[in-house]
Amino acid sequence: MFGKVASDMMGLSDVGTIIAPQDYDKVDADDYVMHEDQEKIYFVIKSKSDEYCFTNKAFIHLDGQSAVSKKRLLKRYDYYLHPISFVTIETAGTVDLDVEIKFKLGENLYSIDVKKSQLEQLKDLYKSLLKISETMADNAMALEYAKQSLQIASSTLGRVNNQQDTPLTASFNEINQHAFTWLYQNTQKYRMKDFGYIFEQYINN
Repeated sequence: MFGKVASDMMGLSDVGTIIAPQDYDKVDADDYVMHEDQEKIYFVIKSKSDEYCFTNKAFIHLDGQSAVSKKRLLKRYDYYLHPISFVTIETAGTVDLDVEIKFKLGENLYSIDVKKSQLEQLKDLYKSLLKISETMADNAMALEYAKQSLQIASSTLGRVNNQQDTPLTASFNEINQHAFTWLYQNTQKYRMKDFGYIFEQYINN
């Protein structure tokens, strides 16, 4: 009993280990990566009961109920559907033997403990997630500006056309098609789905 309490106090109850790139194909999460669609693993943390896999497109969590159970719940969070935010890293105290990285995926909060000796590697993940978070925030703002500019342009164009002899149906179809094309192109541009270039910039594999 005392051993378990001491373990929990020191953060050792389910401390993860960062897996080396050459062993990515040996982790269970690799079976759920969309290799066929050019999805690639960039970082893996494995504990007794869980696996946390970061790819260029998504965060994959194999959630184990306990260290002794073989049951796993697969959770996949595509970055473009679950934006990353509030990325922090907590270094170890004097008696701690683990460090901790925290982040939010959409509405889901994650806190992952990692061996203290692997702090330098964890910093690479922290930088990657932080950069992705900043990029997604900038893109969301740019997409909102694009939508606002479209509304202004459509409103102005509509007033001009109403003062001319252009048939209403033709005017509507033209504006509607332009609006669709504009939104689709800007959504494709600013709603990124692949962040491999950021992982490659910060993670030294």
